[in-house]
Amino acid sequence: MKKTFPVSTEFIYQLFSLILIAIFVHAAYVGIIRPRADAILTQQAAMLEKDKTQTTQRSAYVLIRDYEQEACFILMFWALAIMAFKSVTTLRHRSLLHRDLIPLAEGMRILPEDTRELSRQMQALPPYERNGLLPRALLAGLQRFGSTRNVQDVADATRACCETEGERLESELSMIRYIAWAIPSIGFIGTVRGIGDALGQAYQAIEGDIFGVTRSLGVAFNSTLIALLISIVLMFMLHQLQLMQERYVLDTEAYCEENLTRHLHSQ
Repeated sequence: MKKTFPVSTEFIYQLFSLILIAIFVHAAYVGIIRPRADAILTQQAAMLEKDKTQTTQRSAYVLIRDYEQEACFILMFWALAIMAFKSVTTLRHRSLLHRDLIPLAEGMRILPEDTRELSRQMQALPPYERNGLLPRALLAGLQRFGSTRNVQDVADATRACCETEGERLESELSMIRYIAWAIPSIGFIGTVRGIGDALGQAYQAIEGDIFGVTRSLGVAFNSTLIALLISIVLMFMLHQLQLMQERYVLDTEAYCEENLTRHLHSQ
């Protein structure tokens, strides 16, 4: 079965997008986020040293400063880039639903002898259009009608083509689902790391210096908080993409029924 995009093209896109996103996010962390977060933490430590009852304000830079949050943002932007690629592909092929790929006047019928000419029209489309679901489903239906002269076989052929495409689109979302699962896991790793660091500094808290312990506990809670927030946003975007693809497949099946199957006549 032909793909909407060659596997190598999508793989190269995913690889280079991951590299570019990692570079830009890491540059933002090294140049902006971590220096500002460290300055804020240093200021808070000085304030607490002077007055133990002093309350500190939470800063967004401190919330996202650690390595776990950086990894979560890299994965989030990478997943969004993959979803943008698939969304553009779906929207481009969905635009074919607004075109009359089988031009027929009202009341005209398609006979088995007409399928060869109509099939050539499908095959004459540009490659990026010909490899879309709608032209492939129409071509499969026309070829089946030309060989069997059975209208029910045509309906079965177009439906099978749409079902296969739906399964393919579903399977190609597995990487995004893995990323959506990995982000909270990375957040929990930060939680374990932060709690471990806090336990390692327990002796300082006994001596009255609690800043190191609270900072490590901040790492634990901040990483989980950011990871869960990112996961919520990512899952929402994933469901929107899946809904778009499912509607595309169902609308394609309805198009084939309306513009092909009901016009067929075996005699």
